[in-house]
Amino acid sequence: MSKGPISRKEFFGLSAVLAGALGASRLPALPAPWRADPGPPQPVRGGGIEADLIVVNARVLTQDAALPRAEAFAVKEGRFLAVGSNADIRNLATSRTRVIDGARMCVVPGFIDCHSHPSGVSELFEANANVRTLAELQANLRARAATTPEGTWVTGAMFDDTKLDVPLTMAHLDAVSTRHPIAVNHRGGHTSFYNAKAFELAGVTRETPDPDHGRFFRDANGAHNGRVAELARNVFTRVGTRERFTPEQQRDRARQGMAHISKLMTAAGLTTVHSAGSNSASIKAYEDARAEGSLRHRAYLMIRGAYTQLRDAGIHTGFGDDVIRIGGVKYAADGSASERTMLMSTPYVGTTDHGIQTMTQQEIHDAVDDAQRNNWQVGIHANGDTAIEMVLNAYERAAAQWPRPDRRHRIEHCSLVTPSILSRIAKGGIIPTPFWTYAYYHGEKWEQYGDEKMRMMFAHRSFLDAGIRVVGASDYGPGPFEPLMALQSMVTRKDYRGKEWGPNQKVTLDEALLITTRNGAYASYEERTKGTITAGKLADFVILEKDPHDVPPDTIKDIKVVRTVVGGRTVHPELEPAG
Repeated sequence: MSKGPISRKEFFGLSAVLAGALGASRLPALPAPWRADPGPPQPVRGGGIEADLIVVNARVLTQDAALPRAEAFAVKEGRFLAVGSNADIRNLATSRTRVIDGARMCVVPGFIDCHSHPSGVSELFEANANVRTLAELQANLRARAATTPEGTWVTGAMFDDTKLDVPLTMAHLDAVSTRHPIAVNHRGGHTSFYNAKAFELAGVTRETPDPDHGRFFRDANGAHNGRVAELARNVFTRVGTRERFTPEQQRDRARQGMAHISKLMTAAGLTTVHSAGSNSASIKAYEDARAEGSLRHRAYLMIRGAYTQLRDAGIHTGFGDDVIRIGGVKYAADGSASERTMLMSTPYVGTTDHGIQTMTQQEIHDAVDDAQRNNWQVGIHANGDTAIEMVLNAYERAAAQWPRPDRRHRIEHCSLVTPSILSRIAKGGIIPTPFWTYAYYHGEKWEQYGDEKMRMMFAHRSFLDAGIRVVGASDYGPGPFEPLMALQSMVTRKDYRGKEWGPNQKVTLDEALLITTRNGAYASYEERTKGTITAGKLADFVILEKDPHDVPPDTIKDIKVVRTVVGGRTVHPELEPAG
């Protein structure tokens, strides 16, 4: 990332993107940096009120402590107008009002995923590696290689090593092709598997040492096995031929990907997604999808690739509107939980491996200091306890030097905690964003951490007990984004095989709903405009076929999402026209 001033050309280019992508010309006055949003306008009172939409005869779980449950609510101009009884809400309807009969189904606020990577491009345009057998994986790669010129990269996306029927090796990829470099990218985003051709082009031999902040994995004889982690993958990005696209083609692919993933996410009940690691290309993808009417969810953009340019243009956390908003700046201090590379004080079971560090303490200090001085929220990926402590060191140092109210810095993932870490997070007002579907989906991986560590991983119970406003996050693609799977995972702490992991970290269903709605809004300074079904707030809600309280906890993920509504507009199952 460049640390120097931006050029005149870069400044005006970026300004043009921001003017369109963030709707600058449409924005009201923004809240001051580091303060919560000023809240919604008060609902209109008195005679002559006419709702655009009412939902009646429902079981409404509002997440509003002042009125936890209701039968009905009304919506006007994209916001909740009133919440209450069927009789009261029907009084707001006219012949022009749309009426949804809830049929005693359950209504909850729109779910908020506080850390995800919603692109959709890999899923649409790369070979599908999200399979369960080696034969399927090789067949998909061979099909892609058959239409790819020799010497050009063949890539597979969304691979999960522990869910394949055999451990993937370099030899398996060599059997697909020795004339194409092949990369199979783990869905976790921190490791990839390469064939011998890729190693040859990169000049990586048996004698090549591991680089700082990366690793070439080896077999028992010291030979490369094809697996490469973290920054060691950088050598492969600079070699070989890759499929080329014009800027217009790249932008169109990004738009298609965003439309695709937005449809899938809202079908699952997500109405706001915090996009972790956004750059100028993804900002354009959001705006392009919005312009064509295919963006169905709201986005809070955690910036990674364009921070310096945005900062130097005077942009800070909170810039944007109710659909696309600039969030914090995003960094990564260690490896992955699902790929078993996170940095811990104790090793993985049966090894001397403590994981991989991807930022030094000084680099973390420098990044946080810069953001703190420039009115930016910070979100640093830190999974292991050692990495989390390094991030806390930087947050505490910056707070002492540049005190600002209501900073709400975040620790992305914050997977393995200790009593000391909990105390420091609570004292500093830090927001942890632990994985919400991992306990369920990635159960087979937790054997490498062991029961003792799992008692303090994805520690939603411990965070709540410490008075910390913990949120939920999928980290998609590393984890599934479905919020109903998240509720089940947090409530039961059972994996897909039925094994419990860290049962002491179970939360109640009501607490899980709080984590996935109201707390999620707090993490983006939006608790006064979303997160609950409350008069004056944005009308984002989800209709579920069954109340999660009424089904066995092990089946919560199977509840059907009947309807998802964003700003009073149905976005699932069918997308209503805007306006």
